[in-house]
Amino acid sequence: MPRPGQVKSPASDRLSDRIALGVLTRAFPPDLIDEVVAECCRVEQRHRLLPARVVVYFVLAMCLFFGQGYEEVARLLVQGLEREGRWAGAWRVPTTAAIGRARLRLGPEPLRALFARVCRPVAVRGTQGAWYRGWRLVAVDGTTFDLPDTTANADFFGRPGTSRGQGRSAYPQARVAALAECGTHAVFAADVAPLSVHEAALAERLFPALAEDMLVLADRGFCGLDLRRAAKAGGADLLWRVRSVVVLPVVAALDDGSYLSEIVAKRDHYRRADPERVRVIEYTLGHDGGDGTVYRLITSILDPADAPAVELAALYAQRWEIENTLDEIKNHQGSPGLVLRSQHPRGVEQEVFAFLLVHHALRELMHQAALRIGHDPDRISFTRSLRIVRRHVTGQAALSPLPTRPGHHPEPA
Repeated sequence: MPRPGQVKSPASDRLSDRIALGVLTRAFPPDLIDEVVAECCRVEQRHRLLPARVVVYFVLAMCLFFGQGYEEVARLLVQGLEREGRWAGAWRVPTTAAIGRARLRLGPEPLRALFARVCRPVAVRGTQGAWYRGWRLVAVDGTTFDLPDTTANADFFGRPGTSRGQGRSAYPQARVAALAECGTHAVFAADVAPLSVHEAALAERLFPALAEDMLVLADRGFCGLDLRRAAKAGGADLLWRVRSVVVLPVVAALDDGSYLSEIVAKRDHYRRADPERVRVIEYTLGHDGGDGTVYRLITSILDPADAPAVELAALYAQRWEIENTLDEIKNHQGSPGLVLRSQHPRGVEQEVFAFLLVHHALRELMHQAALRIGHDPDRISFTRSLRIVRRHVTGQAALSPLPTRPGHHPEPA
């Protein structure tokens, strides 16, 4: 019988090479993990108890079973294998310290590379709620993640100010910007940076992922002509809310109640030598004007026949889908009051991308389920899907996440 903390395995096969990952293994196949590990030069020269491929899957599982300790996550990955009578030897679940060292060896690069390979918009033409006329609806937004209060995290990421106590937050924070598909909540571009990097500047790094068939929604925090031009560079169209102080002179009134105007960069505010033509939609919410707030949207779609003002005004509410997406990641996949577990900046980056990868896998699964039953993906509960996937992972039979090489005999750890 194996001692506590051990799981049976055959003498010729290390159990660390066999992990039950269910849905995650299908979303991120072992061969793909091997490719990104090799691409990032993380292939081991000797066989370890925790080889790089296993560590990638462990970090993903850590962000699926958030709140569980390192050793408990390792047990969840191999749960059920000890029932297989053919296992003869024993494999000890790695200690928290050993897993922490393995994460440091791996670094964030393989998780970044895996995100770049896998995370794409998932909606097809038949996906309900994902399109407006010929445009795929996407949104850009940013958020922050609280981090463990370590010197390394505080020095690299910084802390937000506060009006209470010592004038600083209890936790360092990392800034994250993301592009998400509104209809499916699939995040297809993201980046992590210190708090000193402005949200708009971080978002600009994501704009190469935008395509010609996309209509990008953004709130008032994303302003400036240079940022708009960067977002349009790949052919995407824009529907962004602007602040009330932005000067938008009426160039021509249009039949649908919108009007053509021009915007300029802040540096060109007085000369207006390099303007860009936009269309402006202004409206208030509610039959009686609601609370009197005037919403001002500017769009690159200049012809009302292509997108009437009343439709664009109603469409702008879809921007909230990215708020819901970030809430799913932080408060449901994670937990209310989420604080990441990584003690070092490179671990923080690794963990953030693992959260995003797991969320994309869940959302892609939900999209496929919605297509099969002809529903809008928004009608499927994210929380219920998450619970099902967690149960499914721990109930799966094992499969090997390491390639087999003829004649290969691993060195002792």
